[in-house]
Amino acid sequence: MSSVIVVGEALVDVVDRPEGRSEHPGGSPMNVAVGLARLGRPARLVCALGDDDRGAAVRAHVEASGVRVDATAVPRTSTAVATIAADGGASYEFDLDWRIDPVDVPEGTPLVHVGSIGAVLQPGAATVLDAVRARPAGTLLSLDPNVRPSITPDRGAVLATLEPLLAEADVVKCSDEDAAWLWPDRDVDAVLDGLLAAGATLAAVTLGGSGCAIASRDARRRIAAPAVTVADTIGAGDSFMAGLLAAVLATGTAPTAPDEDDLGRLAALALACAAVTVSRPGADPPTTDELPAEVRPDATP
Repeated sequence: MSSVIVVGEALVDVVDRPEGRSEHPGGSPMNVAVGLARLGRPARLVCALGDDDRGAAVRAHVEASGVRVDATAVPRTSTAVATIAADGGASYEFDLDWRIDPVDVPEGTPLVHVGSIGAVLQPGAATVLDAVRARPAGTLLSLDPNVRPSITPDRGAVLATLEPLLAEADVVKCSDEDAAWLWPDRDVDAVLDGLLAAGATLAAVTLGGSGCAIASRDARRRIAAPAVTVADTIGAGDSFMAGLLAAVLATGTAPTAPDEDDLGRLAALALACAAVTVSRPGADPPTTDELPAEVRPDATP
């Protein structure tokens, strides 16, 4: 089975909680790569890491889940300081160094995933776009904008950087918070309309504890999230993304025209992955064995 290629930041989450500070490997693309690998999809993570203790911790974490690391050397490993609120929500401050060597996407690669800071922060964002445009015919592209206004506060510049990626993407997922920042004049349905019009064949907007809205050009659904006690929300959207992609890849074909039943199956796996992740501290996506049997990737037609 050929590896999915995930291109984007890998960093260390420095988490401040009322009971103290801890450090964990993180970064949205890194979490997606780990989530895919834990669901049985080989993944290669293209990122930037320092030759330091934090970089070693990131490597150990992703390799423990079977992810192959392809890292450009930078002076220090990036960090994100996450402050956890009483409701489990997280806010972030970043120290980033984002630049990567040119990315090779071999023939037969089923999917390339990009997003978050790595898709919009220069100089690395230009290399990401080059890799997207040079990917082989038949290689799907997925995108999660996962915007970070504290890093890239210029909405117009972010949209200009995202537009060529949106035009290439087959699968796009964003959170309702992302959507409200990127397109403040659109409701959720209008956001889905815009993503599909830009070129996606499958689009989803996550709605926190309310689940998600998911659409193709032929169908649309809103699906509730499983009931769960929330430890924190770190990595929840990334886990949803990994589950959605695993479900898409399990079909064996590009998501050209999912109907309502298809959308339900795709979303069920994504939401189940997110539910497990929010039930425990940090970005800790589930393995296949931790999911209900009926939503596992091998159960998706």
